[in-house]
Amino acid sequence: MDSITHTLFGLALYGAKKKDSETKSMKKSLFFTALVGSQIPDIDVLSQFTATGEVMYQMWHRGLTHSIFLVPVWALIIWGCCAWIWKEKSIKLFLFGMLAVLIHDVSDLFNAWGTGFLEPFSAIRITFGTIPIVDLVFWILIGGGYLLKRWKKWQSPLTFKWVWALMALHVAIQSSQGAILYAEAKQKYDQAALSASFIPWHFTVVGKSGKQVEIVEAAVWKKPEVIAALESQEHTDLRPLFQGNPKAKALFSWAPFVVVIDNEEALGIYDPRFYRNGESFLYEAIEKK
Repeated sequence: MDSITHTLFGLALYGAKKKDSETKSMKKSLFFTALVGSQIPDIDVLSQFTATGEVMYQMWHRGLTHSIFLVPVWALIIWGCCAWIWKEKSIKLFLFGMLAVLIHDVSDLFNAWGTGFLEPFSAIRITFGTIPIVDLVFWILIGGGYLLKRWKKWQSPLTFKWVWALMALHVAIQSSQGAILYAEAKQKYDQAALSASFIPWHFTVVGKSGKQVEIVEAAVWKKPEVIAALESQEHTDLRPLFQGNPKAKALFSWAPFVVVIDNEEALGIYDPRFYRNGESFLYEAIEKK
């Protein structure tokens, strides 16, 4: 998910927490824990400021920092900050931090980008592709909860527990539809990948058989529509590309499958899941001399 959505998740988590009997310092600690916990796995963006990190960012982003095994580590760091700043050392801050980080990690699994959820024990990039990176449904539900709390004077914990229930229902509906479309695609293609549209209940299915790649707009209630047919130069030697552009090797390892471009001008690969308007923003190549 994008940074705004993760921030909103943190605010909604804080809103769902009952705090009437808490001290002022504990409330500050809970607020800090909710917000920092909702963002801290994305600390890997700092790797872009190093030469190696710039090359490996596609592999590192949402990699080890999003691992289920690092959840207690992040929570412990946040707990330590609360103990240092506000002298609050309650175990419930640690558990609250684990929940905030876990929500971040799990929500990112549903995007097409995916995460290294099982790193370092498995390098598999887990992605469901059933929720877009920016999902306005989440924004509307969380924003609606704050409006009801402020204007209708609804109790915050109850209001935001309902918000979380509705968001979970939204994810369940989206994912069930995506699972149906993915199962249908697997029957038709050798390889398939799913990417959710910004419009709810609409998806892009990418299927590859041999060197042929199709990009299909799909929904469970309508006939799939092929919007692009691509051809991948499958038997091309990619070693010159990997030697000349290390980012290409990272992309090749990271993506479920790629489209290979080999013409008079360039040798390159791109991830067809992010193919829009005739190009993919995840494209790496070298020019031919």
